[in-house]
Amino acid sequence: MEPTEREGEDLLSELLKPLRLTGVFDSRWHVRAPWAIEGDAEQSCAVLHFITQGGCWITADDQTPIEMHEGDLAVFPTGTAHRLADRPDRRGLALAAVLPERAPGTSGEIRIDGEGPESRLLCAGLHYDASAATGLYKALPWALVLDRTQVDKEPLLRDTLRLLAATDRPVGPGDRLITLRAFEMALVLALRPLLRELARNPSALPVLRHPGISKAMVIIATRFAEPWTIESLAREVGMSRSAFTAAFRELVGEAPARHLTGRRMQEAARLLAETTLPQSAVPERVGYHSAVGFHLAFRKWYGMTPGEYRTGSPSAASLAGS
Repeated sequence: MEPTEREGEDLLSELLKPLRLTGVFDSRWHVRAPWAIEGDAEQSCAVLHFITQGGCWITADDQTPIEMHEGDLAVFPTGTAHRLADRPDRRGLALAAVLPERAPGTSGEIRIDGEGPESRLLCAGLHYDASAATGLYKALPWALVLDRTQVDKEPLLRDTLRLLAATDRPVGPGDRLITLRAFEMALVLALRPLLRELARNPSALPVLRHPGISKAMVIIATRFAEPWTIESLAREVGMSRSAFTAAFRELVGEAPARHLTGRRMQEAARLLAETTLPQSAVPERVGYHSAVGFHLAFRKWYGMTPGEYRTGSPSAASLAGS
């Protein structure tokens, strides 16, 4: 029996929440046909394209071309390499040639003059912490598209994108942080209807079709603080250990033990960065009964100790100073 739509929504809402952004580079494109710009794959970076005027084609290797129109939004969750152009068969300039510097926290502009129709786009690279990316997030389709009608059904998303695309966007104290959080909200709002669609059509993500593995994913997402073993997880979802481990690897892309550790480390990092919870209380909150075991696991996962992570976090520093 397949998961119910409610279970699918629970799984997606827990595991496909957009990652906390660490930086954004955004640019405004003013282009006239003929034009084409080719972007390389981006590591630990989602990419967003919002069409404010005209239209374009999006193409990628071994993928069906996507035609975009004014008001449409495309999100590339894992930064898959792709090309934007006025025609699907046109080859063009490398993005690095027209925007060589794309440091997070900055903005840019592309202008291409031609004799054909004009298009305008808002494009952004949304950088996130790679260690927080779940296997399910990485398994999302290469491109997620909302047409204008779908965008208009999310007024806050539509208005946020229009404000971010405006050439006279307000500039002042705190502008970089405001821009970062505005793009973060736009990503959340864009994913919400897409996640609903995935929940209604579970064939889009094979893991949603497997009742045992989808249930295990929800357990790991919401009950990670419990003393799970692979054996107890398998029993909980009514599978043998060997069948559970094999199916989990195939559908999620990583071993269940690593997925559980990743969820625990994600929550530990959040507690250290965003709360004043004593460091000594963090291990038990994320399923570790040994402080030494937690310390070793955290250091292996993030490359630093919990104390170093908390000290180096801007959020934690502001909490400590408040």
